[in-house]
Amino acid sequence: MDNNISSTSLSGISSLGSRLKDLSGTQGRISTGLRVNNPKDNSSVFAIAQQVSGNISGMTAIKTSLNQAEASVNTAVAAGQAASDLVLEMKSKAVQANQPGLDESSRRALNQEFQQMSDQLNTLTSSASFNDTNLVQNGAEGVDVLVSQDGEKLRIEGQDLSSQNLGFDNISLETAEGAAEALNTVNAAVDTVSSAVAELGSSASRIEQQSEFTTSLDNVLKEGLGNMVDADLGTESAKNAAEKVKAELGLKSLAIANAGPNAMKSLFPG
Repeated sequence: MDNNISSTSLSGISSLGSRLKDLSGTQGRISTGLRVNNPKDNSSVFAIAQQVSGNISGMTAIKTSLNQAEASVNTAVAAGQAASDLVLEMKSKAVQANQPGLDESSRRALNQEFQQMSDQLNTLTSSASFNDTNLVQNGAEGVDVLVSQDGEKLRIEGQDLSSQNLGFDNISLETAEGAAEALNTVNAAVDTVSSAVAELGSSASRIEQQSEFTTSLDNVLKEGLGNMVDADLGTESAKNAAEKVKAELGLKSLAIANAGPNAMKSLFPG
């Protein structure tokens, strides 16, 4: 009897190969957590997923830009509030210096405190930096914040709150005339600082809202990408167990099929 591979064996080999291929695919999905790993899995879904992944990368850059801008503006807002408090204290000294009949010694003391506060104001505004961005220092310039992948930008205007810009340079409380001028200057400075802090607060609010929107959009994109390419690990694990059993049964069936011809030959010795 010819010792050829039977048609049953060939069928078993083909079936076993198919099962092993299915098993390999399932194990690949379990190991990566993805049901679409490359264009061969699903070319159209893979192409869309690549575009969505690009958008998510862009969102990451936008969030970084907004986070840095938010920190810079919040730093400026904190400095503006401190500057506002300081200017109000300076107004108190200017009002005291306008008291009729004030002696020279008291005027000198008030003027010294006023000048120290003016210097402190400069120190405060010049140190209010985050990542080399200072929105309240002398000569402060605005910054543009990237808020979309289309290149849209939000302009944050600088608010110069230095003593120079508020007009405190060359002011003295040592004379009645100087005290009167100082009071007028401080009153104007109170309005300027209040307006500046309000503008910075408005900018901080806009950035915060844009940041929240960007985060929400990023989450939506990530969820959508996951729905397209993520594998159902529970289902894949069950399939993996079933395919292992099928593969083992296939191997046993193939062994039985291959043993058949030899068993028949043993019935006809010689």
